Amino acid sequence: MSDERRKFTRESAQQRKRTLIEATLELVAEKGVQGATVRGIADRAQVTQGLIRHYFSSKEELITAAFEHHMTQMTDLTFAPVADVKGSARDQLRVFVQSSLMPPVVDPRSIALWAGFLNKVQHDAQMKETHAKTYVQFRDRLENLIRAALEEAGRETEPARLYQLATACNALIDGLWMEGGALPEAFAPGELSQIGLTSVGAIIGLSLEP
Repeated sequence: MSDERRKFTRESAQQRKRTLIEATLELVAEKGVQGATVRGIADRAQVTQGLIRHYFSSKEELITAAFEHHMTQMTDLTFAPVADVKGSARDQLRVFVQSSLMPPVVDPRSIALWAGFLNKVQHDAQMKETHAKTYVQFRDRLENLIRAALEEAGRETEPARLYQLATACNALIDGLWMEGGALPEAFAPGELSQIGLTSVGAIIGLSLEP
């Protein structure tokens, strides 16, 4: 039995799918969705094309799974530091904004992946649905942080207004994130996160300065 066969005999189905997804992400980052062929993915993962077909009914299904994995991973990476905050709700929101606009979240590879997936999102219903789901999950978690910070400051805010604030703050952070990943040399260390803190604070009317 070859080393490849032994490797995949030991791995669980979940681990095998994860390996294929990671190989797909590598190729999308390098060559875009069109350049991530089934043959190329199989070569990168060091498996046969038949193994890919065993776990995914089509290249489109694998691409969608890779996209969802990447977006979920980015959300988890962004919110992870918030869970470690022992201070106030305002502190949690501040740490969220900072982590959103610093490495490892701000990363050229993540921008390359987003650019690679973007056209597919516009023309594939399943990709668009996945994008909508992950976007709403992220925005809702941000909205919860904003609500808690404003309530802590004694400001009750209507749900419709909270939705608007979260949408605006999310759009601001997305824009800074894209520029920071595309042009990392254009910003001094910590500059993006400082701009984010000042701007998000201005949008919600609450200073987030340490």
